[in-house]
Amino acid sequence: MSFDTPSDRRYLESHEWALETDDGVRVGITDFAQDELGDVVFVELPAVGDEVTQEVDFGVIESIKAVSDLYAPVSGTVTAINEELFDAPELVNEDPFGEGWMLEIEPDDEAELEALLSAAAYDDQVV
Repeated sequence: MSFDTPSDRRYLESHEWALETDDGVRVGITDFAQDELGDVVFVELPAVGDEVTQEVDFGVIESIKAVSDLYAPVSGTVTAINEELFDAPELVNEDPFGEGWMLEIEPDDEAELEALLSAAAYDDQVV
């Protein structure tokens, strides 16, 4: 099976993606991860203003099959969360790289983003 892995973002081995935007770093989970989880029924996210640490869990995603921790791709301050996910967690399944985004972080160190996996390296890991 083939999964979408946009080359404009970086990836964690734990299946989160990070996209640099004008507002900071937008975070979500990969197409592979949402497929493995199955139907997402609940997402727990931090509050705006919370501090997150690279590769430390910041929330939880729950599906009909499993409950999994979500890990921050970079350290920094949460500047936005996707509140639509509270009423429509299925957006993670329907559009994991778009409407299913989870949060935005103002990174403490831009170099952390560069240290993450490229799309090709992430694909090599999940094949």
